[in-house]
Amino acid sequence: MLRTLVISPNWIGDAVMAQPLLRRLREQHPDRPIDVVAPTWVAPVWRAMREVDTVIESPFKHGSLQWAERRAFAKVLKARGYADSYVLPNTLKFALIPWLAGIPRRVGYKGEMRYGLVNVMHHDDKAAPRPMAQFYAALADQPVRNLPRPEQLPEPEMSVAPQAADAAIARLGLPPGTYVAFAPGAEFGPAKRWPASYFAELAQTIRANRPDAQILLLGSPKDRAVCDEIVALVPQAHNLAGSTSLSEAIALISRAAAVVTNDSGLMHIGAALRRPVVAIYGPTDPRHTPPLSSLAKVLWLHIECSPCQQRECPLGHQNCMKQILPGDAWQPLQPMLAAA
Repeated sequence: MLRTLVISPNWIGDAVMAQPLLRRLREQHPDRPIDVVAPTWVAPVWRAMREVDTVIESPFKHGSLQWAERRAFAKVLKARGYADSYVLPNTLKFALIPWLAGIPRRVGYKGEMRYGLVNVMHHDDKAAPRPMAQFYAALADQPVRNLPRPEQLPEPEMSVAPQAADAAIARLGLPPGTYVAFAPGAEFGPAKRWPASYFAELAQTIRANRPDAQILLLGSPKDRAVCDEIVALVPQAHNLAGSTSLSEAIALISRAAAVVTNDSGLMHIGAALRRPVVAIYGPTDPRHTPPLSSLAKVLWLHIECSPCQQRECPLGHQNCMKQILPGDAWQPLQPMLAAA
């Protein structure tokens, strides 16, 4: 049986936004299994997508060519029998894999020095880039030079088995109640982080209005410190940053009545799990990487200096985030919790 191979991006949010591409590929070839090669830290996202048959974790170190390792890895892939491949990262290193594996149809964007490695070459208009979901989904079509207007895509969907959420709650010893997930970190940099004191004030407001609320602070080990700041002000909050695997974090989000989050991978996961999301944007652009869900509410002031796309505020004031007050987040969150 012929198969399709997808090479995953390195970012969690980008992986979620690539799900509409998988849906298109499944519609084009309903009987063709789709495998995904993904970094270990992104693999759980793909495992929660019903279109994916097998997730193959890539063994490569970030930034290293590892020529011998790529040849050996490609030999394993070649034995699986792929008809086509879709290379989502724009780097040379990832385009080498399907070429070395002898996959006849290798689809991707121009990227860096990839002529020949990618033999179905797409192009994007750098002056008017498409939203990321449309950028990836277009790979399922034939390449065109005159890009059409971005189309409305189906919302990404992920799913979690109920027993996975039960197991995560039991292992962490979380009390029963209405779970509200906070994602106060941001891998990209501190400019994207809503102040910890604002998250804390919002948590206090939630608990004052919903005494059964359990605030779950989620993130990677890098987010532990900012979550500690919140717990210092709201001791009842549960700092789980770095204490869960990504699979467990996904499972916990699936049980959340609502998710309050910076522009981050967990934001996209919450949207794809069909949970109500309050997404807080400042230096990044929600028109380019929005939470793709009708249940999501985006807070973005779009002040004069935003979006700057910088990791740290170049002006030093971070007004694009600080001027979004806790009450601004509480306003859309109230009906979400009432519906729960």
